[in-house]
Amino acid sequence: MAEMIDIYPHILPVKYKKAMENRAGENYYLRDVDDATPTLWDLDRRFRVMDEHEGLRQVLTLASPPVEEVVGPNDVVALSKMANDEMAELVEKYPDRFAAAAACLPMNDMDAALMEADRAIKELGFKGVQIYSPINDKPIDRREFLPLYEKMSYYDLPIWIHPLRGRAYPDYRSEDHSKYWIFSMFGWPYETTAAMTRLVFSGILEKYPNLKIITHHCGGMVPFFAPRMEGGQDYAEICLKAKFKRPLSKPPIEYYRMFYADTALYGGKPSLMCGYAFFGPDHLLFATDMPYDCEDGARYTRLTIDAIKMMEISDADKENIFQGNAKRLLHLQS
Repeated sequence: MAEMIDIYPHILPVKYKKAMENRAGENYYLRDVDDATPTLWDLDRRFRVMDEHEGLRQVLTLASPPVEEVVGPNDVVALSKMANDEMAELVEKYPDRFAAAAACLPMNDMDAALMEADRAIKELGFKGVQIYSPINDKPIDRREFLPLYEKMSYYDLPIWIHPLRGRAYPDYRSEDHSKYWIFSMFGWPYETTAAMTRLVFSGILEKYPNLKIITHHCGGMVPFFAPRMEGGQDYAEICLKAKFKRPLSKPPIEYYRMFYADTALYGGKPSLMCGYAFFGPDHLLFATDMPYDCEDGARYTRLTIDAIKMMEISDADKENIFQGNAKRLLHLQS
């Protein structure tokens, strides 16, 4: 089997995990999820899963929660640096396992976030950064975040966007929390879609056409709802005289196709074919969302690989999805 590069697995490095637990206290609202998922920090368990698939390597991304959500400004910079230093050590120690890493940024301190992005890329050799949406309950197109988009456009390296919505976000206004895991199963794809839409209509992709953004879970709702989006936007613009297309020089749908999407749908060839049809073979990247599956990540990894192999596309396109697109996007040498 040729090389496969998983661009969106998750990890909690050991020292960072302990430090976050000590400093976050009750703010560590995903503690039960993380404690139930030992592959996040246990490398032996992770490597056993990876060994089941010849040629499998990973690009490390820090697991939820975002550091700025659980600690204050006095701790956020130190914890971000700790996480990045540990991930850099893992990439250096296990190059046959880990192809690269995406940096954690202290997004409640933008000056520090920009400095850490520079350090991670220039000194640690990271191949991009990861942020969440919303960011500190703020929309992703706020002016305060523009310097990060400008910086990453300059570096020609991607931003991984991870959706964020917790149990406390109710499904209905008459309730006080989400039930049946709706906040994750459906809320996260919605948050991804909302983030993409804000980046499109705010004109950020118009302003930074070189900006590379990786969206989780195959671009959320966008591939499936593309015709509905076009129809709704046209109706609002033409019939209701809305003016939200003003910053754009081309049809909105073309900006949505500028995003990159991963394959973290936990299997399902029809869903992947929908993403492939929308984003195209050059903007779809292999990712598993490992290890949140109660099998140390084995289930999601296995189902995702099998689904890609079953896609009714050329072998060349499958190779691009498995590793070619990641190598080009992240400027990987091997």
